[in-house]
Amino acid sequence: MFQIQNTLVSLDLAEEYFCCDLDKCKGACCIEGDAGAPVTLDEIAQLEEVLPEVSADMLPRAVEAVEAEGVAYPDVDGEMVTTLLDGAACAFCTFAKDGLCLCAIDKAYREGRVGWRKPASCALYPVRLKEYDCYTAVNYHRWKICRPAIENGRRLGIRLYQFLEGPLTEYFGKEWYDELALVCSEWNRQHPQPR
Repeated sequence: MFQIQNTLVSLDLAEEYFCCDLDKCKGACCIEGDAGAPVTLDEIAQLEEVLPEVSADMLPRAVEAVEAEGVAYPDVDGEMVTTLLDGAACAFCTFAKDGLCLCAIDKAYREGRVGWRKPASCALYPVRLKEYDCYTAVNYHRWKICRPAIENGRRLGIRLYQFLEGPLTEYFGKEWYDELALVCSEWNRQHPQPR
C-alpha cells in the first residue's frame, strides 16, 4: 500500500493494467451484481434532482421502480446504493442500439442537460473507497467481467491509476493525483511488471 495524504492506496492501482473496452463488455458492470452503485446522501439528493431530466432515457420499468422505491436503498451492509431493475441492472441504465449499456445521468451530462456527471463510485470504478476514522482506503475491485479491460490496458500499456486519472483527480484533487502518479511511476520503475 501507498500512503497518499489521508488515504491508503492499494498497490494494484500502480501494478494492474486496465482500460475499459466497452465494445467487448457492453457496460456489464452497470448490469450485473447483487447491489446498486454505492451513493452518499449528497448523491442521493443529486439523483433526485436530475431524475426528471434523465428519466426520458431510462427504461420505462426502471422509472416505475424509482418512483415506487426511490433512487436508492440500503444494501445488506446498510450502505445506500442505487435502485436496481429486477434485482440486476442499475435503474439509471440506458441502452444504445448495439446493446451497449450507458449511464442515463452521464449521457444527459455529456449532452449538457444536467450539471452533474454521476455518482463517484461509478466514475471511479473499478476502484472502491472505504472510509475509516483516520483515512480512506482506495482499493481495486476485481471482477471477471472486467477481463476485457485488463487485456485492453495491457495491450495499450495503461495502468489503473492512469486510466482513472480524471475521476481520481476530480475526487481527491490534482495535488493528490500528482503524488499518486509519481509514487506509482517510481514503484513500477523499481518493480517492473511484464505486459
